[in-house]
Amino acid sequence: MKKAVTVLTLILLTASVQTIKAQNNQDGHNPLGQTLNAITTAVPFLTIAPDSRAGAMGDIGCATSADGNSQSYNPAKYVFNENKFGFSISYSPWLRKLVNDVNLAYLAGYWRITDMDAIGASLRYFSLGDISFMDEYGYFISTQNPNEFAIDFTYSRKLIDQLSLAITPRFIYSNLTAGQFVGGEETRAGLAGAADLSLFYEQDFDIRGLENTTLRAGLCISNMGNKMSYSSGTLRRDFLPTNLKIGLGYELDFDGYNKLTVNGEINKLLVPTNPIYATDSMGRIVYNEAGDPVIAYGRNPDVSVPMGMIQSFYDAPGGFKEEMREFIWALGAEYSYRNLFFVRLGYFHESQYKGNRQFLSVGAGIKYSVFGIDVSYLVATKQYHPLANTLRFTLNFDFVSANKNEIKQQGRFR
Repeated sequence: MKKAVTVLTLILLTASVQTIKAQNNQDGHNPLGQTLNAITTAVPFLTIAPDSRAGAMGDIGCATSADGNSQSYNPAKYVFNENKFGFSISYSPWLRKLVNDVNLAYLAGYWRITDMDAIGASLRYFSLGDISFMDEYGYFISTQNPNEFAIDFTYSRKLIDQLSLAITPRFIYSNLTAGQFVGGEETRAGLAGAADLSLFYEQDFDIRGLENTTLRAGLCISNMGNKMSYSSGTLRRDFLPTNLKIGLGYELDFDGYNKLTVNGEINKLLVPTNPIYATDSMGRIVYNEAGDPVIAYGRNPDVSVPMGMIQSFYDAPGGFKEEMREFIWALGAEYSYRNLFFVRLGYFHESQYKGNRQFLSVGAGIKYSVFGIDVSYLVATKQYHPLANTLRFTLNFDFVSANKNEIKQQGRFR
């Protein structure tokens, strides 16, 4: 079996945003205790926050104000954008604690057609750097540059003045093995189609002593699509990282110059959890007459995509306690002065049994005329964390609508 070591290395690098590969407890005991059981999927690069603004606020973006990178978090925000059109370019060196040539690049743009309609598109590219492929005997085969990308388009429309809906189809390409052989089968690039469905709510109101206060809420189900395989043979097919995000944000405009926004967000992978398999006295997995492993706790993960999304809410082998561990939460804040200078802070928390991504993030931004630049920095709360010291850089270009005065009269500019 060629390049076995290489395949494991690639999987580790690509799934590193989840940090810990799923582990099965094979001792036959009730898994309500301290059991590592992270959920793994294909193309986890789709779950990485690509831009600096969200990266500085704990990877939050579902219910923040609209910007050029809304495509990655909640495309329904685009129709609430104050500008006519814009685009952004983001870049992040990735996993610098482990390697020095893995990186993520992101390009996104939008066009607000009318006050009720907007379109957007994005390209996300993830490079795993140079990988040396070896055979099962450790002999060098070749050096390749595995990579993945996703391209998508969105249409956003207001249902009422305060509520919008967006639909986002996506094409995903993942080339991890460069056509090498695994288990005697030739591998190929993984291909998949997916879609996002998102909602966004924004309401301005006044409270005592403060004017132009804004409440925002968002919901997005992302990456609903077919399973992905890297072979036309019998190798397994993996779920895409279908994800549910729910966010809430509150903006305080103190005096027309100083603004403070606070946001909270929870998300959950809508993917089946690995079960606990029954074992015999020698610790070996028990199989039934059909040749399938016997499940001691949990449910069979080999189900359809729609069933997997539903099952993800009740299939954890540890019951309710483990289901609650699968929810990720984050908090973020942004202070702006005259919409020219920005300071951001965030915290992201994932259970230590489900990936252990726990970190603080900070960042700053400057905006002048149509041009803006944002930078963020990740501070891991755990020692030797592969995401520690992650930097993100983003350039933004936003162009004001020719009908700005008309929009201002409608109350869209505060």
